[in-house]
Amino acid sequence: MNDLRFNTTLTQKEIERENEMPIFERKICTEYMRKILLILILTVYGQALFAQSGQKWLNYRGNNQMQGITTVTFPAKVKLKWSYDADGIFKSAPVISDGKIVVGSTSGELLCIDMNGKLLWNFKTENAFEAPALIHEGVVYAGNLSGMLYAIDLNTGKKKWEYKTDNQIMGAPSFAEAGGKKIIVAGSYDFFLHGVDAQTGKGLWKYESDNYLNSAPAIHNQKAIFGGCDGFLHQVLLTSGKAASKTQIATYVASSPAIDGNKAFVGDYDGGFSCIDLSSSKVVWKFENKESNLPFIASASVINDRVIIGSRDKNIYCFNKANGKIQWKTNTGVRVDASTVVNSKEVLAVNMRGDVMLLDIQTGKKIWNYELGTGVMNTPAVIDGAIVLAGSDGNLYLLAASK
Repeated sequence: MNDLRFNTTLTQKEIERENEMPIFERKICTEYMRKILLILILTVYGQALFAQSGQKWLNYRGNNQMQGITTVTFPAKVKLKWSYDADGIFKSAPVISDGKIVVGSTSGELLCIDMNGKLLWNFKTENAFEAPALIHEGVVYAGNLSGMLYAIDLNTGKKKWEYKTDNQIMGAPSFAEAGGKKIIVAGSYDFFLHGVDAQTGKGLWKYESDNYLNSAPAIHNQKAIFGGCDGFLHQVLLTSGKAASKTQIATYVASSPAIDGNKAFVGDYDGGFSCIDLSSSKVVWKFENKESNLPFIASASVINDRVIIGSRDKNIYCFNKANGKIQWKTNTGVRVDASTVVNSKEVLAVNMRGDVMLLDIQTGKKIWNYELGTGVMNTPAVIDGAIVLAGSDGNLYLLAASK
């Protein structure tokens, strides 16, 4: 997290002007400035504090900025605690709240499973869930390939509302507050980003892009920030759904941007990985994989001075956040579609062979490797004492610490 530094030095004219004020006016001004300062601090730090606590993983990238970070300490060694066999296969990522794991299946079911591997409820629809769900304030929000966005009570599995888009939903929804409203923001293959009232399911606004929307929007500074199949990184005002800006970075963007401060980090289908300045909408630096040009399907993790992402060229890359120089890369043996999860010391990664690995964040060296036996397409969910993975074989796996 960046340090906040405020210039508190007064000029001579400001001192003279302040001394000329009546005492009661000075008190009012002082109190007013204190309130402004508090608002500034809460604004800057508030969204960072949305990061998951040790027992929750509410959206598939760990926080609203899609940073893929956790405060949890990864176990020194893991073992399989249980697996749950579902109909269909899993392409989406699990999310966790209040001891409940929620994950969608290609069978058209949204499953809720407890931390012991017992099914609590399943919500059945007519088409597959490939996008990860979102949990917010006891409600599950999830979209399926029929283009339906559902709000479901986490405790009962009962539908609260549904909202229809005109094509399939492939990216996770995100939660935002703007203009006094609680908003669910979701992209669709109908080319639109949809802003939906979180409480009623009524449409608030729609923003039209030039192609399919495949990824989850990051929420930052009262904007939804996302890439699309039109090759642009879009910034959209949450209050109105109007365009703030857009930056062309590639032919096709499948992953969600990770936001850190005023920068967005996102991979593309051409094998490029870009850092974009959100104020100027300009590309700060770009890595281009000239050896293979294989795509970045995964989303990045960003923490401290590092940005980490897996590629279909089999490697996990660690870039310097400021200049894009490669700090290290680790070959996993097969392609990596799943996004990483990081803490300040380590990187959790998984490839399409099912190798679940913990890497040293400074060097990229393996600390341990667990063979799951099936590929994983999306982000693991991480809480204290558990790593939950949705396998492409249709099994949900929980790994726990092993002595």
